[in-house]
Amino acid sequence: MIMSYPVGGRTAVDCEKQVRSWRLLRSVAELLLPTCNCMITQENEFRHKRSSSSTVSGTIYGQRRGKVSLCIQTNPDSTSPILLLELAIPTNVLAKEMKGGSIRFAFECKTDPGSGPLLSMPAWTMYCNGRKLGFAVKRKPSRADVELLQKMQNVVVGAGVDDDVMYLRGMFHRFHASANSDSFHLIDPDAAQELSFYFLRSYC
Repeated sequence: MIMSYPVGGRTAVDCEKQVRSWRLLRSVAELLLPTCNCMITQENEFRHKRSSSSTVSGTIYGQRRGKVSLCIQTNPDSTSPILLLELAIPTNVLAKEMKGGSIRFAFECKTDPGSGPLLSMPAWTMYCNGRKLGFAVKRKPSRADVELLQKMQNVVVGAGVDDDVMYLRGMFHRFHASANSDSFHLIDPDAAQELSFYFLRSYC
């Protein structure tokens, strides 16, 4: 059961494995599973391109023995996600990757011209720290997704375990460089965890 307490007009989650500082995120990871140190070559391209930026809410979560989902919302209490993806990585593997302190996911899709907005694409080839993992698939929120996100509506920042679901929620800088490139970067005041998501499209 999730309990909450006030923090600056919002609330933060209070549960058995609650993490109140990003510096303790690695301790949560140790509860759950190879860390690689490769670099995503597109990073400099994204950060140096002229792009529009905004701030959004991002949540990654999953059952200990299940796969991870990524949910991007305009704000923590939004009812309609900008994007909900099922990632090709088990929760316990992601937890081990987090212990390295730097995680960069890249999602690549190849489509025909005029195929629609970038984040509307249904499937992506997925990479983690330069290593190909498989495919990420866009999906609609299930009842379980909706219930979890409703529990966390007033949470701005939090990481922990609730009912066997490991979660991490934070605010992300969104950089929209073009119709074919988008990226999200965790805003971490402690600078202890780097977490970024890059979306790239090329045409067939």
